[in-house]
Amino acid sequence: MITYYDDRSVQVTSTAVRVDGRSYSLAEITMVWHRRGSRSWRVLVGRGALGAALAGPLVAAVLGIGLAVWLHRSPTVTIAIVGASVLVGLAVGPVADFLFEHLDRSYARGSRHLEIWARWRGQPVRLLQTGDALRFGQIYRAVQRAMEHTQPVRPAARR
Repeated sequence: MITYYDDRSVQVTSTAVRVDGRSYSLAEITMVWHRRGSRSWRVLVGRGALGAALAGPLVAAVLGIGLAVWLHRSPTVTIAIVGASVLVGLAVGPVADFLFEHLDRSYARGSRHLEIWARWRGQPVRLLQTGDALRFGQIYRAVQRAMEHTQPVRPAARR
């Protein structure tokens, strides 16, 4: 038996697909397809919030420098305002790596619900529904590979 994919809730082997305790024999699956749901606004708003968190300190620094020039104060006050603005702008540095990592994970997970369907014993059955695009791709490809290896080999056409 070959295992193509295995995690705590899904296992794809050369004999069956097991999802959340239910087992579907590959010999009884005749077709596999997938569906994409609509976009999740929650995910898109989260990405926007991460972008704003990245841009916020930089915008504050630029506004602070603009304020310092606009006020026409003494050089000491202007330098203090510009210095404080630059420090606020530099604050994004240590936080940027953390925020970019979360933004990258957000794109890896995707913004849609994805479903894997199969025709099992003549009936359409939803095998899996997930919002994690990376995991979905791994499972869907594993099911495809398992199905390819279980199909009988057709003899070559004679000439």
